[in-house]
Amino acid sequence: MDGWSRMGGDDEFDVSSGGTRRARWRGLVGISVIRLWKRMVTTRSGRLVATIGAVALTIALLVVVTGIALGLADGGAVADDDADVRIAPEESATLSAVDGVEGPRLGATNDRAETIRAEDGVAHASPVLVEPVQLESTDGDPRTLLLVGVVPDDEPRTVGGLSTESLESGGPRDADDSSDGPPAGEIVLSATAADRLEADAEETLTVTGPHRSDERPAPSFTASAVETAGDDDLETPIALVHLRDLQTVAGADGGQLADHVLIWGDADAATAAAAEAYPDATVQATDGTDPSALFGDGLAFATSLLALIVGVTICASFVATTAGMTVNEDRRTLAVLESVGYPTHSRLTIIAVSTLLTTLCGALLGIILGVGGIHALNTVASATVAPGAVAAVHPVFVPYAIVVALVSGLVAVPYPLAVAARTSVLAEVGR
Repeated sequence: MDGWSRMGGDDEFDVSSGGTRRARWRGLVGISVIRLWKRMVTTRSGRLVATIGAVALTIALLVVVTGIALGLADGGAVADDDADVRIAPEESATLSAVDGVEGPRLGATNDRAETIRAEDGVAHASPVLVEPVQLESTDGDPRTLLLVGVVPDDEPRTVGGLSTESLESGGPRDADDSSDGPPAGEIVLSATAADRLEADAEETLTVTGPHRSDERPAPSFTASAVETAGDDDLETPIALVHLRDLQTVAGADGGQLADHVLIWGDADAATAAAAEAYPDATVQATDGTDPSALFGDGLAFATSLLALIVGVTICASFVATTAGMTVNEDRRTLAVLESVGYPTHSRLTIIAVSTLLTTLCGALLGIILGVGGIHALNTVASATVAPGAVAAVHPVFVPYAIVVALVSGLVAVPYPLAVAARTSVLAEVGR
C-alpha cells in the first residue's frame, strides 16, 4: 500500500505524510478492515461477534415486520399472475387486517368485465375473487384453502400462480349475469392444497365451515387438475374455481363482488378501458408486490414506521455501547498510532469506519435471517391459522435494511469517537 508501512504489533501502522487524499482514505479503510479481521480470528472477537449478532437480529426483525406490513398493505391479494393491468378498489380502511371485517371490493364486476373484454386491444378481462374457504378433506376433517374465483377463456392464463387451462372456458355462470343452470363446480388445486386435503384429480370436495348454509345443499367442487403453483405460492394452499361458483359460496353474487379485475392485452388499451369502467378505482400494472402500497395503508405504514424507529434505536444503542467499550480497551493502540504520526482525524476515521463496517456486516447477515424468517413465518401461518402467506418479500428490502443499519451506525459513532478523542499518549504511557 503506497505511502504506508506496517509496524510490529497488533493494529500498529505508520502513515506517510505524503500521498494523495484518496490514497490516505484507502489506507485508513484498509487499516479498519484489517483491525476487524484480526479481531474476528483472535480471542478478542467475542464483543465484535456480539455486536454483529445484535445488529443482525435487529435488522432481521425489521425485515420481517416490514414484510408483514407489506402483506397487510396488499390486503392478502394474490398477485402472482400474468395479466397486464389490475383494477383494485381504493383502500379506505384497514379494519380488515385487525378484526376480520372484509376490505373494500369492486361491484358489478361481471358486467363491467364483459364491457372491458369488448374493447379493442383487450384480449381478456376477468374479475378475481379471493376467499378463504373450508373444504372437507378425504379423511373428513375441514381444511382451509385460499380459493380464487376467475373467468377462464380459451387461452391459458396464470392467476394465483396456477393456470386456468384446466377450467372450462366461459360458461353461463361466468360470462354474464345469468343464474340459470348448475354451477360448473370445477376446481384446480395447487400441489400444496392437494397435500393438505390429501386429494387427487377427480376428487369431490364439499364446502364446510361458515360458508355452508343449512338452507341449501352443501356446495361441492370436483378437482379437475393438480398443478404446481408459482415460486411465490409454493407454501400457500391455493385453488382456482369459476368466479360465479365462488361468488355464490361467499355470498358475493348479488352485487357481483370481486377483489380486483385482471386485464390481458395491450397495456395502454387495457388501462384506458379500466379507467372508463372504474373511474374511482386504482388502475395499476401487475408487476408484482409494490412497496409504495405501504404509504396507502395507514396500519401498514404505522407498523413499518414503528419497526424502523425501534430498529434504529436498539441497533444504535447497542453499537454505541459495544464500540465505546472496544475503544476504551484499545486506548493503548490508539496511543501508539498517535506516537507514530497518525493525526487525530485519522485515528477517529479508523474508529468510525470500523464501527460502520461492523454494522454493515450485521446488516448483511440480518437480511439473510429476515428473508428466511419471512419464509418460515409464511410456512407456519399457512399450515396453521392463515390460508396463505401473511408477509411479502421485495428486493427493495436489501438496500432498505443496509441504509437503516448505516444510519444506526452513524447515530452510534459519536460516542466511540468521544472516547477515542480523550485518549492521550502520555496518559497511556503512564499506565
